[in-house]
Amino acid sequence: MEKKNIVIPAAGESVTEGEIVEWQKEDGDFVEMDDVLLEIETEKASMELTAEASGTLKISVEDGVVKVGDVIGHILVGASSAGTAKPDETDSSESKTVATESVVSDSKTTYASGTPSVAAGKLMREAGVSSVSGTGRDGRVTKDDVQQAIRSGVGSTNSEAKAVPSKVKESKTTPSAVKPLSGERTVERKRMSLIRRTIAKRLVEAQQSAALLTTFNEIDMKPVMDIRKQYKDKFKDTHGIGLGFMSFFTAAVVEALKAFPLVNSQIDGDSITSPSYCDIGIAVSTPKGLVVPVVRDAETKTFSQIETDIREYALRGRDGKLTMDDMEGGTFTITNGGVFGSMLSTPIVNRPQSGILGMHNIVQRAVVVNGEIVIRPMMYVALTYDHRIIDGSQAVGFLVKVKEMIEDPVRLVLHL
Repeated sequence: MEKKNIVIPAAGESVTEGEIVEWQKEDGDFVEMDDVLLEIETEKASMELTAEASGTLKISVEDGVVKVGDVIGHILVGASSAGTAKPDETDSSESKTVATESVVSDSKTTYASGTPSVAAGKLMREAGVSSVSGTGRDGRVTKDDVQQAIRSGVGSTNSEAKAVPSKVKESKTTPSAVKPLSGERTVERKRMSLIRRTIAKRLVEAQQSAALLTTFNEIDMKPVMDIRKQYKDKFKDTHGIGLGFMSFFTAAVVEALKAFPLVNSQIDGDSITSPSYCDIGIAVSTPKGLVVPVVRDAETKTFSQIETDIREYALRGRDGKLTMDDMEGGTFTITNGGVFGSMLSTPIVNRPQSGILGMHNIVQRAVVVNGEIVIRPMMYVALTYDHRIIDGSQAVGFLVKVKEMIEDPVRLVLHL
């Protein structure tokens, strides 16, 4: 019988290992070609491995860190496990009942009886469930078994089992979230994800390997807000995408980088490399951490193209679909902490880049315009830069250029 190995694929030039997040199928399941088998997390992104053939799944590595090229299981092509019928063989409810009874009967005498899968075991620990009857192959406890037990309150070690499912779901989609304080003196320990460990490592490296300095300015957002109010409906009807602030700031940054090219440069050994293009990284918050997909050749793109790229990256980031190619490179980064309510921050440069622009929330403030005190929607902006190659005057000039572009948006169209 033909055997198709499940091999950890290469996920980028610098990526040598990954971590198994969760198997979507159980050992012994019959899988169809292109079914999602498991999720792998590398230091930069998550990816799904799919079945390259139809047959019975045999898992040899259930969890942990694996190397590129490792064989973590195989598929017996065309084979179906005992008690597991192919989809076209389950034509009647009677056959389904017989198959289920066969599995339950066999499970009484096999090693897998009552043993949870990796996903099921994790869910049991999080939910405080001590024992669950298994309906999987050879009596193995599946994730569905645990979820059903939680809903019914069976096997729980505490009285809050019925309230756990929503908490478990929240924990899975937002790994950084912590449980609300309950008055109990307990400490929860969770292993950092590979992406989170990589983010932590690189942020520390950025602080230690560059002379970082931050300069600030404030921007009157009224002109841009007036344009959006006037043209947002027509813009969306014409281009099929909303008109947001990010396209204005991306275009403004491009003009500022043209005026101050060192901010778009990088240190490479004893040399400074200055690209002729502007690949702008847009920091995107995902359930697994902050990632920075890149809007390439931003200097050649229209507002609608920039908005489309950003929206696509945001959706793919939310669904865990961003690839290594999406995040490779980048000459400058923009991060918008304002969407979370941040008033002011000092963002950290995304190495090996030399600058990052931080946007913040928009607040109605009293300012002086033409000698009069007026109320205007104001935003603080911050530029963190590598002082080794960027002087203070250039950094301030860059930020002033961004301010001028946003406060007089016509200059973005005329490239002035």
